[in-house]
Amino acid sequence: MSRIKDIAIEAKVSEGTVDRVIHNRGNVSKKTEAKIRKIMELHNFTVNPIASALAMRQKQNISVLIPEFNDADLFWESPFLGSQKAADDVKSFGIGVRPFKFNQNDSKSYLKAFEDLLETKPSAVIIVPSFLKETKQIVGQLEALEIPYIFINIDIDGFNNLAYIGQDSYKAGYIGGKLMHLKNPNSSEFLIIQSRHNITENNSVTNRIKGFNDYYKENKIPSKSKILKIENITNSQETTEKLNTYLNEHQEVKGIFVPSSRIHLVAKCLGEKFVKNIVLIGFDNTPQNTECLLDDKVSFLISQKPFDQGYQAVRLFSDYLLYNKVPENKLYLPIDILIKENVNYNKK
Repeated sequence: MSRIKDIAIEAKVSEGTVDRVIHNRGNVSKKTEAKIRKIMELHNFTVNPIASALAMRQKQNISVLIPEFNDADLFWESPFLGSQKAADDVKSFGIGVRPFKFNQNDSKSYLKAFEDLLETKPSAVIIVPSFLKETKQIVGQLEALEIPYIFINIDIDGFNNLAYIGQDSYKAGYIGGKLMHLKNPNSSEFLIIQSRHNITENNSVTNRIKGFNDYYKENKIPSKSKILKIENITNSQETTEKLNTYLNEHQEVKGIFVPSSRIHLVAKCLGEKFVKNIVLIGFDNTPQNTECLLDDKVSFLISQKPFDQGYQAVRLFSDYLLYNKVPENKLYLPIDILIKENVNYNKK
């Protein structure tokens, strides 16, 4: 056993924790430190001083351009925490990770965060490409500087990103259609809520909607789906009025598909008389969405492993920067179907 990774696995701790023990950096409990040192002794673990010195000198910086999160919208907390967990794991290899946050509804904020990022002279950049025109500007500057970049969460064609890490959005939408059919096996009409209009073309939301509709088309299942656009879904008054007015005028609607992490806002604004008669399907096990699932206001949540997106992106770039290991262009993460009985086992 000669790798920090092996020690970490056996001790059930992060590689960063093992590194702190090896180099006496502190911030490790005495019990954990004793456990790690015992494992090192049992396996005659020794540190290669030359490799260690090289790792410390060859500092590489990975920047993460990611949306802000708050108590009202916690989705982006998960990929952020994933990137920070990976940062702790790769720190001993001379790699630093720094986040730059932006307002996902403000393209100017997106560009400003990138300008701040660029001033730090990153070795590589992880991007949530939230605006198409601005992403073209950002990518143009990165390519001119020969800085590699990865997209997470939103997959856009036509760019030279080293990789995409996230959900196969089309397949996830297709699964959403299948789940809706299982709950409504007869011919039905469905409502699709689209809440953001300033997002990228060919983004995850668009692909989910296409996948949802294609399930019914390919399986020749009679159905109708309509899109209801709500400009500011966080405005409960606007959402309540538009949603319930539409449903009152279209009593035939049997299901609502929300191709984003905002399903809890729809559930909250849904009139009481519709709650038990309309199936709601959305994405991501944020605390608010999970509460709706447990309260039987939402039937299914489709998880896109947001924590793993941030974590895998940092680890993938670390291998690329340290060992020139070129990743697969598309790294699709598992698609989990969550119901009230299993959601508490899928925390990340």
